[in-house]
Amino acid sequence: MGSQILTTGVPGGARAEGEARSAGASVALAAASTLAQCGALVRSASPEAYGAPSAILPGGTIGKHVRHTVDHYRAIVDREAGACIDYDRRERDVPMETEREAAIAEIEQLVGVVRGLDGAALAAPVRVRVMLTGDGGEAELESTVGREIAFAAHHAVHHQAMLRAIAVEHGVEAPAGFGKAPSTMEYERCAHERGGFGPGAGR
Repeated sequence: MGSQILTTGVPGGARAEGEARSAGASVALAAASTLAQCGALVRSASPEAYGAPSAILPGGTIGKHVRHTVDHYRAIVDREAGACIDYDRRERDVPMETEREAAIAEIEQLVGVVRGLDGAALAAPVRVRVMLTGDGGEAELESTVGREIAFAAHHAVHHQAMLRAIAVEHGVEAPAGFGKAPSTMEYERCAHERGGFGPGAGR
């Protein structure tokens, strides 16, 4: 997929608006696809493997990383009108952390919501509250829904890499490409086309 830039309020009339809508749709579909990959992994896991603690990543389970991933999407789409997005205010010890079926249902519902975000929704301005220090220091930043959805997808890929490690530990098969950043997959594709990709090749 070529690069696309989500812009609003720029000269160019209908053409610029159309390009912005197209870019926004690409962001939403990519973010939904990343989340759906998590759902595929959850379906591949047995109930026992889903909640089993990891020796590789102490304290981690498939369920905990899935819950954390979903939380970031939820912080965006479930916020009240005019409210800040706050990724650090989230519930823990919820059913989807330990119950595979609850996670599947949650992900399926959320994938539909993200896919349904249109260009106008993604271009909407939002404020994001971030925690800067361990003693509770915070700041608020300006952003857009689309930018935050893109961040949630990027964050999901980071956790997918850890999910993949835990899945392998517990004998769970992960989807192809699971846990690889788009930039890594693009690099590998280009390197393969040049005939230069192999074990130990740099990223």
